[in-house]
Amino acid sequence: MTTPDTGATPAAAATADGDAARSAPATANTDGTAAPPPPEANPTRTPPPGKEAAARPARRGPADPVRSLMHRHQELCARAVDALEIAAGLEAHGVTDRTAARFRHRDVFSLAEELYARVPRAEVPDARPDGQPRPPAPVPARGSHGVRAVLQLLPGAICLAAVAALASAGTATPAVRTGVGAAGGALVALAVRLAVRSGPLRLSHRGAGSWTAGLWVCWTAGYAVYGDWLLGQLLAGGPDLPGTTPRAAVGTAVALAFALAPAAGCARWFAARGRRGLAASRGLGELAARVRPLLLAATLLYLGALVALLLGADAAFGSDGTTALAAAAALGVLLFLARLLAVHGFPEAAATGLASAAALEALALSLVLIARLPGLPPLDVPVAALTTAVGPAAVPAVACTAAAAGLLVHGLRALTGACAHWPAPSGPAEAHRP
Repeated sequence: MTTPDTGATPAAAATADGDAARSAPATANTDGTAAPPPPEANPTRTPPPGKEAAARPARRGPADPVRSLMHRHQELCARAVDALEIAAGLEAHGVTDRTAARFRHRDVFSLAEELYARVPRAEVPDARPDGQPRPPAPVPARGSHGVRAVLQLLPGAICLAAVAALASAGTATPAVRTGVGAAGGALVALAVRLAVRSGPLRLSHRGAGSWTAGLWVCWTAGYAVYGDWLLGQLLAGGPDLPGTTPRAAVGTAVALAFALAPAAGCARWFAARGRRGLAASRGLGELAARVRPLLLAATLLYLGALVALLLGADAAFGSDGTTALAAAAALGVLLFLARLLAVHGFPEAAATGLASAAALEALALSLVLIARLPGLPPLDVPVAALTTAVGPAAVPAVACTAAAAGLLVHGLRALTGACAHWPAPSGPAEAHRP
């Protein structure tokens, strides 16, 4: 008696990779027929390794394009307090909405939100290396705003005191009057420097432009006070020094000294509204559309306050003419825009605008002096014609208006970026703009 054939077959051949799990024997069906091997154990259905690798499409880029950006800006992302600070830093390094599209994001803000979510925050130690606890964070004094307001009004008060001192020394010798005027001017300059070292006009980044801008500020302010008198003397063949006493534009000096307070108020208003616009915007284009009207409004607001101060000073100390008022207003707007650009990270542009105005004023004086040389009389014809038609104040009016217009056009582009409304940790924003 023979046993029935169960039809059991040997195990299927091992696959090409030698996997032992796939070499298990096939089982028999209950009706005696052999069960087919499982599909994965069939050697005829397993493609060779070379063909399988060739069938896969080649990747055209990294699966995570943001990872390279994370490593490139690791410190910025780790120390940021929110996604807006990362967006400002990226924009300062030249990342635009078009660049963000290459990282599969619609704009810089959404890219910054992913970086902020993925990069862990840098841990700030609670204790110093010597084991002592860290000192508590400084809390602003309750009366700090009042102190800042007093400091911003201090240049105007000192300028009024200097004018009163000059009036009391009316019968003194020219040397004494010159000394009193020089001392008053030095005290006003120190008061201005003290006022801009705190509050909304304080520079957060120091650069080469911030130091050279001080020289051009002194030149343009000095020309506003004594430039008209000096140009008139040069055109008349003078000045006959030291016998002649310089005549200062007292009303212009007092108005510009008091204009520091409204400049600080307008700068604070622009900075606060700019940060709100940065928080509410979802793209650089939307941010620019929000900031441009703010810059124009802040400039017009300051211009209105400055004109009011100039009219009040003309009523108190005597008017020097409409052209002189326009020249002083143009100079005030130029100084305001230059300081606004410097505060928001563009000191080189601010210094360039001030230097251009100073160069035009110096050129007018130089042409009059060069025309005195033999054979070069026609050089002073443009300056003499402009002065005869409008007055000596036409020279600073043209120079400061042209420079202020240039800074305003530049500000409409530079101050509309995210880096201009958030302190970028890498330095001035101008150094990183494309």
